[in-house]
Amino acid sequence: MNNSRFFCNKECEYFPCHKTDSPEDFNCLFCYCPLYSMGENCGGNFTYIDNKIKDCSQCEIPHSTKNYDYIIKKLSEIINGD
Repeated sequence: MNNSRFFCNKECEYFPCHKTDSPEDFNCLFCYCPLYSMGENCGGNFTYIDNKIKDCSQCEIPHSTKNYDYIIKKLSEIINGD
């Protein structure tokens, strides 16, 4: 596994912060999702609480190593204004 794409903090008091069948593969690199501010355009599994607060507790996009490239691509969209 590429170390720059994966970090697992099993010592964290919240680990894992989402339900998972594979805690050994749980990626903590994006502990706070950098796509949160994209609202409905993040591509994740979320709902809105009281029509204004995003509840991302069912989303595992930032916690899967396979989604690293997806997150980097979405961040470049934010940076480039796409």
